[in-house]
Amino acid sequence: MRLPVRGLLAALLLFLIDQLSKWAVTGPLGIDHLGASREITGFFSLRFVPNIGVSLGLLPADGDGTRWALVAMTGAIAIGVAVWMTREKNPTDQVALGLVLGGALGNILDRMRFGYVVDFADLHIGDWRPFLVFNVADAAITIGVVLLLLRALLTRDKTPPVPAESACSAPSPSETPHA
Repeated sequence: MRLPVRGLLAALLLFLIDQLSKWAVTGPLGIDHLGASREITGFFSLRFVPNIGVSLGLLPADGDGTRWALVAMTGAIAIGVAVWMTREKNPTDQVALGLVLGGALGNILDRMRFGYVVDFADLHIGDWRPFLVFNVADAAITIGVVLLLLRALLTRDKTPPVPAESACSAPSPSETPHA
């Protein structure tokens, strides 16, 4: 088995960028409590949102039991992604899986350390917010999944077609039973 070096590097790099961005927002920038925010542009703000659930606020983990169950569930998914990545031969898919793995690990570490995932990226148009507040890990997971879906839907592996006569051929005279 060859290690998927590209995928592992993508996972490690993404994990580090995710954790560094969360540290920068909650540390030096001081956006570390509900209501804390900083307008960056007319359509992008940094806003602290502790996410106790999974995507879209589903399955809120508001107690220790549900928190650790969510850590276990996302950990199992991360292990599945890692195993898939080791078996994947396509380098693009390995990198996409690395994005998913690195993002999952970043969010798992947050949930283990704080009991919630640190979300801070707020894209908006005026007061209209078409997206939930997210983080680098969330964006990477989404990009990785979209890359996997696009590649699965838009590209096909080139396998030679099976000739029609070999699929439905009649036995040759030497193969016919004699009476």
